[in-house]
Amino acid sequence: MSQKQRTIRRPFTFRGKGLHTGLDITLTLRPAPENHGIKITRVDLPGKPVIDALAENVDGTTRGTVIKRGDVQVSTIEHALSALYALGVDNCLLEVDAPEFPILDGSARAYVEAIQEADIEEQAEDRDCFIVRKRIEYGLPDSGSRIVLLPDDHFSIDVHIGFKSRILNNQFATLSSLEQYKEEIADARTFVFVREIQPLLGMGLIKGGDLDNAIVIYDEPMAQEALDLMADSLHQSRHDASRLGYITPLKHENEPARHKLLDVIGDLSLIGKPIQGKVIAYYPGHKVNTETAKLVRRMLRHQEVQPPVYDDTVPPVLDVNAIRRLLPHRWPMLLVDKVIDIRDKVIVGIKNVSGNEAFFVGHFPDEPVMPGVLVVEALAQCGGMLVLNKLEDPEAYSTYFLKLDNVKFRRKVVPGDTLVFRVQLLTEIRRGIATMRGLAFVGGQVVCEAEFTAQIAKNRG
Repeated sequence: MSQKQRTIRRPFTFRGKGLHTGLDITLTLRPAPENHGIKITRVDLPGKPVIDALAENVDGTTRGTVIKRGDVQVSTIEHALSALYALGVDNCLLEVDAPEFPILDGSARAYVEAIQEADIEEQAEDRDCFIVRKRIEYGLPDSGSRIVLLPDDHFSIDVHIGFKSRILNNQFATLSSLEQYKEEIADARTFVFVREIQPLLGMGLIKGGDLDNAIVIYDEPMAQEALDLMADSLHQSRHDASRLGYITPLKHENEPARHKLLDVIGDLSLIGKPIQGKVIAYYPGHKVNTETAKLVRRMLRHQEVQPPVYDDTVPPVLDVNAIRRLLPHRWPMLLVDKVIDIRDKVIVGIKNVSGNEAFFVGHFPDEPVMPGVLVVEALAQCGGMLVLNKLEDPEAYSTYFLKLDNVKFRRKVVPGDTLVFRVQLLTEIRRGIATMRGLAFVGGQVVCEAEFTAQIAKNRG
């Protein structure tokens, strides 16, 4: 829960040809500051325009993922994004001098090795995850392609693929932990059927494709003359038209499925946050992958801050006795039962609202409702613990309200509710003054929010 954001420690550069354009391309990955995210800049264009690697910028998905801003686009980004995601890099600037990334060997292996060689640096800001709280499913109409996201306590992914092919029919690949990515997924290469090559060439694609950067699958017989002409146009060695199978030797028996898994990770990284949950992909492709990422992005826009995860089977960071040592409040004004997470700038507290609360006697006898001012007070108590926990002698200090802003109440809090408080420092503490923002949740929904400024003061005596 207390993971920090990360970036690469040193820049590094790749040079290679583009799969679709055939251009000689230079791509440089550079460290980036906290909260920067993954951004791509076209250094070959005036002003070096920048595109955020986010799902809403996806503009095409034919044989690769294309992102676009205005008239500027970059394609075939999924392998680099997959490697960055798998190795936990949150912030990075990718500089490219062409409208696509170099294909390299058709996998993410070179990216993984270069990132590890450049080293990864932990940053000061906390990492913000997308936590899957309930089943999310997206499928393409009139297609078997669909992505399912399920709640889990870590990221994992299963991929099922299938083609109408006597050589590549149904395959399955799984990744139970990102720690296995380098050994099991990174070197899986992209693949193409021979029967697809001529149509792709007709679309102006795969000008840089060859046996060094793709698995080529020959699964439908062709006339030897037609196969020879195709091989010659791609500057590849000729193949016996009577021999069906993989023209390119496989690294893994299920390498195509592993590569599809690699692609799903790269495309879902366009959510802009690491995922805590299980991903199941049925017959995935860049279209369904990126549309799923767009769906999640829309969900996140409607929810500024995700509700903290509260598992009552996990021991608290601070129980009520530890809270009493930090705060001077006592019954009936101690309004936080426990703290389940505390970091440099964020604290998460819990209040189980009982029907026996003293304030329900008069508020209101026939329709008990927790006073909104007490919900705000509970948020402030969490904020007090957050700042006092930073002091060497916290019991010698107290915090006091100086100002309240933007207080909003969304719904009633009643007996039986469990309040989950999330309070975050908005600025550094200066001269004993702390500015914070708090949200109170019940059942994953915001019931109250407020910004407040507090003063840390030493107790008398």
